[in-house]
Amino acid sequence: MKEVISIIDSNRENMVRPDGIAVIGRDGKIIVFNEAASRITGFKEEQIIGKHYRILFRKSPDESTHISDSLAKNIALPNLSVDITNRSGSEKNVLGSITPIVRDDEVTSVVFVFRDTHEMLTLSQELQQKTSELIDQRNKLDAIFNSNIEGTFTIDNDWTVTSFNNSAERITGFRKNEAVGRKCWEVFRSRLCRNGCHMERTIMKGKPSVENELEIVNKNGTIVPIRVNSSILRNNKNEKIGAVETFMDVSELRNLSEHLRERFRYDNIIGRNKEMERVFTLLDSVSQTDTTVLVTGESGTGKELVARAIHLNSSRAKGPFVALNCSAFAESLIESELFGHERGAFTGAVKTKAGKFEMAQGGTLFLDEIGDISLPVQTKLLRVIETRQFERVGGNKAVKMDTRIIAATNKTLPDEIEAGTFRKDLFYRINVINIHLPPLRERMDDFPLLVNHFISSFNEKFGRKVARFSPEAYDLLTSYNWPGNVRELENVVEHSFVLSGQDVIAPECLPERIRRPSKAESVKTLSTIKGAEREIIVGVLKKHSGSRVKAAAELGMNPSTLWRKMKKLGI
Repeated sequence: MKEVISIIDSNRENMVRPDGIAVIGRDGKIIVFNEAASRITGFKEEQIIGKHYRILFRKSPDESTHISDSLAKNIALPNLSVDITNRSGSEKNVLGSITPIVRDDEVTSVVFVFRDTHEMLTLSQELQQKTSELIDQRNKLDAIFNSNIEGTFTIDNDWTVTSFNNSAERITGFRKNEAVGRKCWEVFRSRLCRNGCHMERTIMKGKPSVENELEIVNKNGTIVPIRVNSSILRNNKNEKIGAVETFMDVSELRNLSEHLRERFRYDNIIGRNKEMERVFTLLDSVSQTDTTVLVTGESGTGKELVARAIHLNSSRAKGPFVALNCSAFAESLIESELFGHERGAFTGAVKTKAGKFEMAQGGTLFLDEIGDISLPVQTKLLRVIETRQFERVGGNKAVKMDTRIIAATNKTLPDEIEAGTFRKDLFYRINVINIHLPPLRERMDDFPLLVNHFISSFNEKFGRKVARFSPEAYDLLTSYNWPGNVRELENVVEHSFVLSGQDVIAPECLPERIRRPSKAESVKTLSTIKGAEREIIVGVLKKHSGSRVKAAAELGMNPSTLWRKMKKLGI
């Protein structure tokens, strides 16, 4: 009987087993009936203990012979499909086994263990469904884990790598099967590894680490700068089981940052013209202050280039540079773009949105084509500049502004004020310092510098070795009026690079408008060139107190040639 009690106790401890157990004595009476047996048959323990086992086979008496055979013949009968009769009188198919209990070579009882086949099928289906759900969940987690653009890995408390995603493979050069199972310092090989690195602080102190930058050595031996975040991993008992780290290759970001700083250096604003020298002087002074600046000039003269140069050479360089072309938005939208809006502020405002002022906090807001803003919006903009705070459209909470404003326009704002389309008080607010960029036709003495600059730039971009424009092509370039200014010149040089396969760009590679200008444009261009030439000669003559010999030497021409030009230009 001790063996039987042991079986029953084991079954009670293992509640996940659905086995019904009935122990039947030699006299055929039931002496043990567990909870699972009661559930399957409907008989309570007190209703069936002491009853003959045939009570379970009322409708199928032939099935009871398995138990009588086991009692009489001392045989075990496994994997039997048996129909039993439950308390309500219904038949139920069970899968069972019968095992005799023997003492002194005599069968004293048998143990009938059985399961409801329908219940087994249901449990199997539920188990299959749960397994499928777990697999789906695992696949989703794996997809998220591996689709992350950041490298992600985990370690246990012994610093052993336990998982390693696809981005981690890409950044480090180590495959997952190479990294998992190794110590993290064997994979990342940073000089900070085991020397106070962020993961050490996270594991030891249990505190997350955010936005740390360090350099690792990838599998190929290349140094890779990364930005990392780390945090403790805990199990469902809140016990520390390791740490997780995400990291990003920031070499491209560093290159971009260096490229931007290189592109927007002062000396990339090309020019030796006296007006451009004045611009450089102003840039040096303005960058050291937080003063509001108005940049004026025709389209294509480089107003945004100047604004970015001011920003990147100022104390706000680490803050955002946010640009807004005021002419690109309808009047009904420009206010939302500038100040943002609250959810429900107007039709289509399905969620709260930050405006450009808010996005530029701590940095610079560049308002290009400010002359195109309507008078009502000008009024609100003036108030923001004066009070240094603003409210979102549809909101009532004031937001303090920590933003430098640089505005630009290709319009003559005093004329706009006179016409009643621009507020005088706003003009005075934004025009604290005015930087005016002259059009290209008024600084043709800078033309060779600009052309050479763009040739060098596109050689680097396209991997070419273009040396110059042919004399004929260059003459066409200098004869053109350049209504699109420096931006148009840059586009023309790029156009020529695309069409030319030679080291010297021929005239046929130039756009048609330059190769065949209209008569009116040719006359206008000729007049502009003569004016620029006259200005240059007059300037050199003044420099040398009217000496034609010294002036001719500086201009690289014969004194008699200079004299003829002076007569022709009326000097």
